[in-house]
Amino acid sequence: MWPPWVNTTRSSGAVCRSPSFSSPTLKDLHAILHDEPGQIPSSHSLRRILHRACLASAALRAIRSAASAPSSDPLDRRRRGVFVFYYTSLRVVRRTFEDCRTVRSILRGLRVAVDERDLSMDPRFLAELQAALDCPQPTLPQVFLAGRCLGGADEIHSLHESGELKALIDGLAPATSACDRCGGVRFVPCAACSGSHKRYSDKGGGFRACDECNENGLVRCADCFASAV
Repeated sequence: MWPPWVNTTRSSGAVCRSPSFSSPTLKDLHAILHDEPGQIPSSHSLRRILHRACLASAALRAIRSAASAPSSDPLDRRRRGVFVFYYTSLRVVRRTFEDCRTVRSILRGLRVAVDERDLSMDPRFLAELQAALDCPQPTLPQVFLAGRCLGGADEIHSLHESGELKALIDGLAPATSACDRCGGVRFVPCAACSGSHKRYSDKGGGFRACDECNENGLVRCADCFASAV
């Protein structure tokens, strides 16, 4: 059975997706700035341009306001000035894997700290993403910055190509070198159960599930987690 975030088709009416937009042309921008006769863009093009401007402006405002607003949940960095990247490293669906790999490459190329959350490594990330998007079947990848969803592969690629994504990283923490503790995997075996996800309890009369790790017996690497703050 496929995980909830896996879609064998590129698009589906039952799947929640971030609003998409395409890049405005230089002709459209020039017409708006100079208001030359015969160069007025269509209302559809103008809406795309205004949507992109509002998206970038809202993200910048969220970064400034989040800098002084402490989070009640130390694991939730969606409301801080940090990229939070939900993706999968599984190759179940090739298009999804390629999209995740492309966005990951773009974010790493910015050389800023990114809190990467691989849904295949920890299923609890799915519940986080569902709550953040208010959607039972979110698509991957998804990128958040300071509490705002920037979108999936199409949106991030458009922001990157236009240079707007680079403008959003001003003031963000720089990326660190590869972690010596986990080798860049960002997860390590649970020390409490040695990665078995089971612990013996005298009071319980046998083995029980370890409550300090996920179902794979893994916990987030403390060094990588700290570097994304």
